[in-house]
Formats: sequence, C-alpha cells, structure tokens
Amino acid sequence: MNHTSYFQNKVIWITGASSGIGEELALQLARAGAKLILSARNEVKLHDLQEKLENHNQHCVVPLDLANLSNLSEITSEILEIYGRIDILINNGGVSQRASANDTSMEVNRQLMEVNFFGNIALAKAVLPIFRTQKAGQFLVVSSIAGKFGFHLRSIYSASKAALVGYYESLAMEEATNGIRVTIAFPGKINTPISKSALTAEGAAHGQMDQNQASGMPVEQCVNQMLNALASGKREALIGGKELIAVQLKRFLPRLFWKIIPKQSAT
Repeated sequence: MNHTSYFQNKVIWITGASSGIGEELALQLARAGAKLILSARNEVKLHDLQEKLENHNQHCVVPLDLANLSNLSEITSEILEIYGRIDILINNGGVSQRASANDTSMEVNRQLMEVNFFGNIALAKAVLPIFRTQKAGQFLVVSSIAGKFGFHLRSIYSASKAALVGYYESLAMEEATNGIRVTIAFPGKINTPISKSALTAEGAAHGQMDQNQASGMPVEQCVNQMLNALASGKREALIGGKELIAVQLKRFLPRLFWKIIPKQSAT
C-alpha cells in the first residue's frame, strides 16, 4: 500500500524522535507531507533532525522527558495553539534493558516502567480529550516482540511493553465510537541503536550495539511497515524477520517454544 497520501497535512506528534525508529518515522512522514511535532530529551538532536526534514519550517521541536511530564498540559496547549489539532500520536519513546531480573534494582525497574509505561500513557491521556473533541484521532503505540513473551535480560522491559498492550487494547474498545483508533506495533530485531542506551542492573547505559540489532531488519523497512499498518487502521503489526516465528510457536506449539527460545542469544 502507498501510504503517502494518507499522511498529507496530518499533524503528528512523535516521541523518541531523536534516533532509531522515531527518527526514521519523522523522515518518512515529512516526505509524505505531514506536519510533525518532534519530541525526545535531546533538543540538539531534534533541531538537527528538523533541519534535515522536507518542509522543515512546518515542523516543530518540543523537548520531552517521559520520566518527568509535569508540564505536559502546557506542552499540549502550545501544540494546539500552533496547529489547531492533533491527528496522530506516535508513542515511540522508551528505553530497553540488559540485565537479569535478579540483578536489576527496584529503582531501575521503576525507572523503566515510568518511561515505557506511565510516561507513554500520560501522553495518551493528554491527547485523548483532543481526539474526542475532534471525533477523530489515531494512536500508534510502539511495543516490542518482548511485549509478546519474556526473554533473557528483559524482565522489566518485557513487562512494560506487555502492559502497553493491555492498556491500549482497552482504550481502543472504549473509544471506538468516538472515531479513535489504535495500532500497536511489535518490532522484533531492528537495526537501531536501542541496545546502546539500554539500562544495566545499576541503571547505566549498556553502551554497545548488540549483534541482534546490528543484523536486524533495516529501520527504513520497519518504519514503512509501521506506517502502512497505521494508514490501513490495523490493530496490530508484527514487524521483523524470522524471530517473529516465535510468536506463532508460543501460541500454537508452546512446548516447542519453551525448548527453543531459552537457547536464543540475549544480545
């Protein structure tokens, strides 16, 4: 499907826009004629990205820390003042993990849930009344294949991504009559730098590119599939390579799943 015309002139707010999937979403959506609000913690990277985008003057940078959203209502009001509406919220911002459940401190557990779950749904709560007033709006929620099953060194990351599924499936049911739709994306191994910023047991950055990421699907291809799913109103989009077979294995051949998956490399 050619999704280009679907996003023409749509006002789209992207979190985690400074790198990886978020950055590529911005590049592809700008080419499709969307008006973008770019959010992440790194304001310098966001401005650099804005300069690279087509029609860069119609986009804006809104720095955002998902762990500290005390000024969220003011930010949302500012966006409305600039654009008059919000058509799509892409909740992509988040942080991964590279530590065992035993070693991960409760502080890091809470930190990951704060960013990946509570920060995420806080944005949804801020935008939802706008969507309801408009009688239209879409959420694209970036979960993970780890939201479908647990895996080595991903206990709280997996939990946070699974929690998003429960939340947004409920929201989608409740808000369908208000013209609001939800698409949940489950990326598998994608070639992005997510492993570099993943948290260790003590909360430091993992700092290295995992082989699973380096050998993963090109981010351009991943984002293209995400946007196709969003434009066609799909509820779910599983995106990746042969690792996606694990989702079907768990569902239809669970005994085989539990034999194979524990032997896979965590990095």
